[in-house]
Amino acid sequence: MRPGNKKAIEEMFNSISSKYDFLNDMFSFGLHRLWKRKLLDILNPTYGEKWIDICCGTGDMAILLAKYMSNSENITGMDSASKALLVARERSKKNYSSIDWLKGDALETNLKSNQFDGLVMAYGLRNLSNSYVGLKEALRILKPGARAGILDFRSFGGCSIQGFFQKIYLSLYVVPVASLFGLRKEYLYIQKSLIDFPSGEKQIDLALSAGFKKANYQTLARGQMGILLLEA
Repeated sequence: MRPGNKKAIEEMFNSISSKYDFLNDMFSFGLHRLWKRKLLDILNPTYGEKWIDICCGTGDMAILLAKYMSNSENITGMDSASKALLVARERSKKNYSSIDWLKGDALETNLKSNQFDGLVMAYGLRNLSNSYVGLKEALRILKPGARAGILDFRSFGGCSIQGFFQKIYLSLYVVPVASLFGLRKEYLYIQKSLIDFPSGEKQIDLALSAGFKKANYQTLARGQMGILLLEA
């Protein structure tokens, strides 16, 4: 599957939605939850603010936002994969039923401008056909001065120990385990999606070019993950 193919990516996430959370825990040894919590610790969303989780998938970040703010009334989760959203709704209906789950495109959300105090995106930016357009759209729906945080794998150019470890991890652990669940081609996609994914410095440049006032980049997990932090 070619990275950036909107329809193919939507179908892929629909196909893995029922096993997505289980496999995330297995592949990261549960650490993805700490990384997502770290993102919120930095952004510090507060009660009464309005937040959106773009490319929300099965709802992890949106639900974590609700837990963090002890309220789910001002939280929106958006994704293009309808089956992933069904999982998200099921996960949230008991304790976080006020989360608004929307089917939509991160590049063209059709949401009103200047309405959110904050935005998060976890493992979604590299799946967009155009990162710059995605950042422009994120800025459009944020209020002036709002903050955003984007968590994803790091992209390594050239030769590096970290890049070598990433390839070994994906090819010798993630893909073989996913194959046991009949999802080999779906998880082969991760490595493909990193080939042209902008580095941290390039993400900063894209964000500033898109109109964000401030942008910086932090690494997690011994440099394997990165967080792009933005101010509208």
